[in-house]
Amino acid sequence: MMSKILEVNGLTMNFGGIRALDHLDLDVHAGEIVALIGPNGAGKTTFFNCLTGIYVPTEGEIRLTSPLTGKQTLLAGLKPNKITELGMARTFQNIRLFSQMTVLENVMIGRHCRTRSLIFGAIFRPRRTRDEEQDTVDRSYRILEKVGLSAQADEFAGKLSYGSQRRLEIARALATDPFLLLLDEPAAGMNPQETADLVDLIRRIRDDGHAVLLIEHDMKLVMSLSDRVFVLDYGEKIAQGTPAEIGVNAAVIKAYLGEDMLDEEST
Repeated sequence: MMSKILEVNGLTMNFGGIRALDHLDLDVHAGEIVALIGPNGAGKTTFFNCLTGIYVPTEGEIRLTSPLTGKQTLLAGLKPNKITELGMARTFQNIRLFSQMTVLENVMIGRHCRTRSLIFGAIFRPRRTRDEEQDTVDRSYRILEKVGLSAQADEFAGKLSYGSQRRLEIARALATDPFLLLLDEPAAGMNPQETADLVDLIRRIRDDGHAVLLIEHDMKLVMSLSDRVFVLDYGEKIAQGTPAEIGVNAAVIKAYLGEDMLDEEST
């Protein structure tokens, strides 16, 4: 097993008197695809929001370790832009593109955290600034080629099909140069062919050296794609293991199908 790049210990998130996450432990290793599943309201997106600095957890530790330098950073309390700079990027359950900007421009925005030009460079445009801008364009085109959108580079993002918009969100996240990519329900609303293309894309992203942590309700996708699966129910982790182990876990079946259905299957 490769080194751990994400370690979450005892993560708890309270909203007033409501406990959305209850002492959750989870880890992700370099080079693997990990799925986080559970019924609606289980706390999955809340967990992503804690990882990425949108929420500050009530308790617990989130530790991110660079696979290149070995440097560990505690994330709780850091701003989202700082966490992105450290090497973790995400997509959202609801598409958040700039619809009146081009496909290429949407990806270029993702490069902002890796550029150095400031106001001086924007005004006087020295050679370094021009070179950096060209590098941003070149890298963004390469990412669009990877996700299959290079032919639509000059189209407005809002004109893309739903599945293509999902892939564009992934492209923008990849533009930040993450070593860990968080995908929040990437297959939501996709047809079977779009979902199959997404599975292929996620595998290629992993093969390019990125670890992937995804939230997904499409169990066929989860079981075919994941190396490991964590299961949440009412903010608690109720199971973890390989897809084969999760598929026969009684607690998981109960959470998804209900106790009555579980009793029927056992008779």
